[in-house]
Amino acid sequence: MPTISLLGSTGSIGRQSLDVIAACGMSVAAISANSSVDLLEEQARRFHPTLAVAYDEEAARELKLRLADTEIRVASGMDGLIEAATLPEADTVITSVVGMIGLRPTLAAIEAKKRIALANKETLVCAGELVMRTARACGAEIIPVDSEHSALFQCLECNRDRGEVKRLILTASGGPFFGKTRAELAGVTRADALRHPNWSMGAKITVDSATLMNKGLEFIEAMRLYDMPPEKISITVHRQSIIHSMVEYCDNAVLAQLGVPDMRLPIEYALTWPHRAAAVAGELDLLHCPPLTFAEPDYETFRCLSLALEAARQPGNRCAVLNGANEAAVGRFLCDQIRFLEIADLVAAALEDVPAGPADTLEQVLEADAAARASVAAHFARRN
Repeated sequence: MPTISLLGSTGSIGRQSLDVIAACGMSVAAISANSSVDLLEEQARRFHPTLAVAYDEEAARELKLRLADTEIRVASGMDGLIEAATLPEADTVITSVVGMIGLRPTLAAIEAKKRIALANKETLVCAGELVMRTARACGAEIIPVDSEHSALFQCLECNRDRGEVKRLILTASGGPFFGKTRAELAGVTRADALRHPNWSMGAKITVDSATLMNKGLEFIEAMRLYDMPPEKISITVHRQSIIHSMVEYCDNAVLAQLGVPDMRLPIEYALTWPHRAAAVAGELDLLHCPPLTFAEPDYETFRCLSLALEAARQPGNRCAVLNGANEAAVGRFLCDQIRFLEIADLVAAALEDVPAGPADTLEQVLEADAAARASVAAHFARRN
């Protein structure tokens, strides 16, 4: 049984990870959150980690007072996250923090030769080549937690010869706005965007699913994880979220991974691979599930997806710029500062504003990210 450091324990993936950990009888070495002190304290008292990290300094001070009657150490900030990611007693690190904040601790965990159960897609989107190169050099395993990439991982397990792979097929639910026109999207609200038809997720990823940016980020992630060129990856809308992704081989055989839309399934597989444990997720009843349908994404209406696929085909810092601008724009949308369609406008503007450049080092990636966020802030300021 692995001993786990869980980065992002109070989010949706983090909470479900703890469900899996408890059900499988695994141990927890560290937990972390941004500022959710109440839940972090509750998790610390239940799982008895060595270390609890609150990224926010004030939250960390409060958490330290609350846990003063325990032997649990409390840390804060990026130093705390990196310590959690590199604890000697942990052999597996679940990275489920949202956004670019996950990059530094993930790299630190890789350099410490941990197994990475990766649920932070921004890490591979922004610095995929750097991350995978470091993982190869250090001998660290990266096992995907995203349902789509777990599905691809499982379908590829039966055939390790990547030369026999004709195509990776990512499935997309289509989000809450599937079938709508740009005119219909002009007035949608934050509440509308957060009503995902199939999955219960955090706010940022749910908005990304509504814009289809999430599928664009997964497209880039698949390129890095499986060393696949963009022309060998495709996207299809599958509204039921039962087929989580597929692999087509050179003989035209297609393997698919099916399951109920429950993130505990890919989490459990990432933690138990190369074995399988008794199910934590629910059972798929094929006799009573809805008909399985497939459709082409609307690349014109959902412009974020098109921008992501365009960035994926360009070298250097384009993907880091795309991701940084999207994070900043989605943040403003969630604060009701911009309209839904303006998310894509701000991302496109940042890709125009920030010069193309390399992304070979952590510093170059962080510079591109910062420039993209500055572009979004400047365009928002000019508009207002």
